[in-house]
Amino acid sequence: MPSRLKPMDGDRRREERQARDRRGRQAEWLAALALRLRGYRILARRERTPLGEIDLIAVRGQRLAFVEVKRRATLEAAEASISAAQRTRIRRAASLWLAQNPRYQAHAQGYDLIFLIGRRWPRHLENAL
Repeated sequence: MPSRLKPMDGDRRREERQARDRRGRQAEWLAALALRLRGYRILARRERTPLGEIDLIAVRGQRLAFVEVKRRATLEAAEASISAAQRTRIRRAASLWLAQNPRYQAHAQGYDLIFLIGRRWPRHLENAL
């Protein structure tokens, strides 16, 4: 017998989804701040392409970084949250972005991760994807 959702169940799910989105935006904001303090210029946030979304795109000198941001309770959980399919999606979306932004094609490309674990400062891992 199919379960029937009460109107409150839909409201609760929507509120939880909005809270996750808010936490994700906060994590991306902190990650962008950490990158800026390391000398990066943020080119795009939540860049959507037909092939997927890139959390942050940043440049420092001749290095262009496509950054995936993960907020988790532990480092192990953050590392486990990056799947092979996600890595492929990010690389494909980055290739499309580069095709649309030829100014950056000569830059060295990096696929980075930034982990936010608890209340610690963001951990930036270059070329981790």
